Amino acid sequence: MSVIVELTIPSAAFELGQILRVEGPTQVTLETMVPLGGRPTPFVRIRNDARENFERSVSDHPSVNDIKLVDTHDDETLYSLDWEPSDASLLRKILDLDAVLLGATGGADVWRLEFRFPTHAALSAFQDYYTEENVDVSIERIYNPTKPDAGPWYGLTQPQRETLANAVAAGYYSLPRQISTKELADSFDISDQAVTERLRRGISTLVRNTLLVEEADD
Repeated sequence: MSVIVELTIPSAAFELGQILRVEGPTQVTLETMVPLGGRPTPFVRIRNDARENFERSVSDHPSVNDIKLVDTHDDETLYSLDWEPSDASLLRKILDLDAVLLGATGGADVWRLEFRFPTHAALSAFQDYYTEENVDVSIERIYNPTKPDAGPWYGLTQPQRETLANAVAAGYYSLPRQISTKELADSFDISDQAVTERLRRGISTLVRNTLLVEEADD
């Protein structure tokens, strides 16, 4: 069974933290890391007021081939990073263990990372690695992503799953909202109250079967 790990690490203690270095209270958010052309390509988001110094410092790093602007929204900018992690880097080790980076937020001093490891054995191998390499990693939380009996849709009924999926796709949770509760209810030919109840129960079920599930005792 896969296992999710939340950890913190000093920015200077791993390669990506060194590349995406920032000053003062500025924070960088790693949106995702997509394998493109055999390389893990990070997509990073930063406030517009820190763009100039950020672009310059990232471009100057020897392991970075290019940094490209992808999108701007309100006061933030999204970049893609063309970067090749070194063979000895912490993230290379994590990728070699078939772990997935789910999210990361970092600043001048500390990064908070969330990984999904395919097995507990893979997590143990990662822990052995950073202990042997004297990397200052602090494990904040370890948990299984879902209950074993939650089923393929995290315990959601089919109506709950369809309603939640349609609500997200139609922009019900966007700001500003792109579809009203009545319009969403009409698409399922049910009442406003019924669609609200489906969403409420569906979200509650998702949270119970994912975020609130602690690691079972061995």
